[in-house]
Amino acid sequence: MADATTADAGPAESRPAPRADATHPITRRSRMLRLRYALFALGALVLVVGVTYYWLTGGRYVTTDDAYVQADVLSVTTDVSGLVRSIAVHEGELVRKGQVLFRLQQTPFRLAVERAREKLAQTRLIIAAMQADYVRAERKVAATRALVAADQATFDRYARLVRVHAVTRQQYDDAKFKLLADQAALGASAASAHATLARLGGSAIRPISTMPAYKLAEVRLALAERDLRHATVRAPFAGRVTQVSKLQPGQYLAAGTPAFGLVRTKGMWIAAQPKETSLTWARPGQKARITIDAYPGHVWHGVLQSVAPATDQEFAILPAQNSSGNWVKVVQRVPLRVELEQRPGDPPLSAGMSAEVSIDTGHQRHLSDLFR
Repeated sequence: MADATTADAGPAESRPAPRADATHPITRRSRMLRLRYALFALGALVLVVGVTYYWLTGGRYVTTDDAYVQADVLSVTTDVSGLVRSIAVHEGELVRKGQVLFRLQQTPFRLAVERAREKLAQTRLIIAAMQADYVRAERKVAATRALVAADQATFDRYARLVRVHAVTRQQYDDAKFKLLADQAALGASAASAHATLARLGGSAIRPISTMPAYKLAEVRLALAERDLRHATVRAPFAGRVTQVSKLQPGQYLAAGTPAFGLVRTKGMWIAAQPKETSLTWARPGQKARITIDAYPGHVWHGVLQSVAPATDQEFAILPAQNSSGNWVKVVQRVPLRVELEQRPGDPPLSAGMSAEVSIDTGHQRHLSDLFR
């Protein structure tokens, strides 16, 4: 029995005595409060450091998702009217500058050119005939002037003879009226010569090609040839055609009517409209980073080309009336143009695609700015 008692007492004596401070409720509560206050202080410190870091690193980039891809878009047309003969391109086709897009029926324009050429040749002949008429009129004036001189001599002689009754009064009157008639004929011949000279532009010895009538005929021929050239419509710049199905062979296309679209594939840009409050440090020439919603993960680079001198509302038909009593201030958006640097291998872009732009202004904030 003594051995059993000794065996039972052995483990109880080797068990460690409980610590009095670990079980004291006031000590545990104070430690929990200190830990809580420390966590609160640490959280506040992290928040202050984070906000300060965000403020110091912020303000450098002007970022907006109110941005879209833009390109030169042309509604292809021509300034002559006619029936569409053929269409040389297809929807979405890439075309080079000067490539034929479509042709109008050229027969009327060719006939107009031939008519103008014949008119030019006829004008040359008419001018040559007028020059000959002027030479003939001048010679007729000279002949009539000589006849008037002879009539004047005869009349003067008869005037002396009639005083001595060497000639009859009738002979004297005949000489007088013949002189008057020939003088009138001389005036008529001179007037006819002047009229011919006026139609020749004031000079009968000028080259025919410098005559006003000939120049007018040349202009009409040039206009006819121009209309013939414009009956074949070519691409004014390289790009991609769209909405080609709007034009069909046999369709009558009036002058100035849009046929289909042509979009330039090079020289695209981004039209962005960030808020005016973010443009404090934005200047032309700054680098930009662009992403397109259609190609996530692909980055384009660009350069801020210009900041618009006026907001869009300044060009509105009904601009804002800021003098009204119910005026509410609204932060305006200022249009920016960012030139897009397109590199080989970049995905194809379409005008109107949504984009996000981040412009690096290079501005750095400092703690001293907080106390200004």
